[in-house]
Amino acid sequence: MAVRHRARSSPGSADVFYAIADPTRRRLLDLLARGERPVNDLAAEFSITRPAVSQHLRILRHTGLVSVLRHGRQQRYRLRARRLRKVDGWVAAYRQFWSRKLEFLGEHLARRP
Repeated sequence: MAVRHRARSSPGSADVFYAIADPTRRRLLDLLARGERPVNDLAAEFSITRPAVSQHLRILRHTGLVSVLRHGRQQRYRLRARRLRKVDGWVAAYRQFWSRKLEFLGEHLARRP
């Protein structure tokens, strides 16, 4: 009989790229960038069910992109943008690529009559 082991990862090792690949989760991050909010307020911004929003928030929590604060019976979510540094580092190489391409385009257009 085979034994299945389910790998458990800590929030620090969870895949931030997977978390931001989904447009709903990106929208949640955008909303939380404006300030902490309760789950019901967040869910009101979407045409999906509250449990579906909670599932997306669970993934964001697992990756460390959001944290949960308890205020009495209410849970409020807060963005933890520091975890996005990994994404910014990856994008930086492409940002340099596009900067150079835009400079070349500007020079080309400046030479045209």
